[in-house]
Amino acid sequence: MSLNVKLNPRKLFAENKGFLLFLVGMVLMRSALADWYLVPSSSMYPSLLEGDRVICDRVAYDVKLPFTDVILAHVADPQRGDIVTFSSPEDGVRLVKRLIAVPGDVVEMRDEKLIINGVAASYTAIAAKSADHLTPAREYAREQLVFNETLGTLQHGMIVMPERAAMRSFAPVTVPPGEYMMLGDNRDNSRDSRFIGLVKRELITGQVKRLMFSLNADNYYLPRWERFGAGV
Repeated sequence: MSLNVKLNPRKLFAENKGFLLFLVGMVLMRSALADWYLVPSSSMYPSLLEGDRVICDRVAYDVKLPFTDVILAHVADPQRGDIVTFSSPEDGVRLVKRLIAVPGDVVEMRDEKLIINGVAASYTAIAAKSADHLTPAREYAREQLVFNETLGTLQHGMIVMPERAAMRSFAPVTVPPGEYMMLGDNRDNSRDSRFIGLVKRELITGQVKRLMFSLNADNYYLPRWERFGAGV
């Protein structure tokens, strides 16, 4: 017995039109409104951990033509201290870092300490929340120091690695119009604006304010329950 089946694309579309339109809508929404992003590296420890799934607000700053960097309308300006996702100006890979300096800022770094517009950030040593909030030992097993970095009203945790070769100083840089400086909170373990250059506004793909969930790959992918839905 032979089976002769002919596919009718028009009939298939008519029978599944609702579902197909739903899928298209979901893809467009994820491209234009919101996205979720798996943190793949330790460059943002202790703020973001490997295995965190973050929610990215794609219209926090700009409304863009879906699947492009074409800005249709400005919503708000990116601010110092924001955690943002962006396409690397070096190779187009999507990264997540902290926005450190905005257009017009003069920023420099001296021995790991930031100075923005002549005002030096202050640093207070703190203890890590847990070993899980330090760079995994499989990646870096030497000393790590955790600080609160404070500049004006902005404050966040950051990590330094005294025994690791890193770029800890750079001369004053004036951020030009339409560009931003990004740094990782894991300051000596981040490929950021010190290496890839400043980031143009159109390359920013959204702002991260909250986690969706987090799984610990170094502990049998067990959930980090305290990070489910947590703010950053």
